Amino acid sequence: MSRLKIDKIDRRILADLQSNGRMTNVDLAKNAGISAPPCLRRVRNLEELGLIKGYFARVDNVALGYPVQVIALVKLNQVADKELKNFEDHLAKWGQVREAVMMTGDHDFMLKIVAKDWDDYQKFLTEKLLSLSNVATVKSSLTVKVSKDQPGVPIE
Repeated sequence: MSRLKIDKIDRRILADLQSNGRMTNVDLAKNAGISAPPCLRRVRNLEELGLIKGYFARVDNVALGYPVQVIALVKLNQVADKELKNFEDHLAKWGQVREAVMMTGDHDFMLKIVAKDWDDYQKFLTEKLLSLSNVATVKSSLTVKVSKDQPGVPIE
């Protein structure tokens, strides 16, 4: 994929929205040093280019009853396209799986899973994840503390 050409104003807009997706267009424009109408056009253009993929609220998992976070390393028996699609289709349906990353190395996927408690995770593990015939092994690690949780990328 070729790099898209964006200028420093676009970068400022992206950086501001990445840190605060609820920032008003007026504030975005002020920070970028332009007026509101061209700022809105730039935001829409960044959305159309796919540089802004969406907006969401970051919620408190503990306050909402999901204090347990587990990182699960999954090894599949087969990684042919059909088997990968089937596995990914299941992941998409499971709300407890918050992130799924296919990787190289000893494991095929890294999953970030939330649960109400350890028993809730064990139930998810045995009734859903390990019930898939293509799952060879799962190595689970309970997270102790999140030291950094910063979505996006550095924007210079």
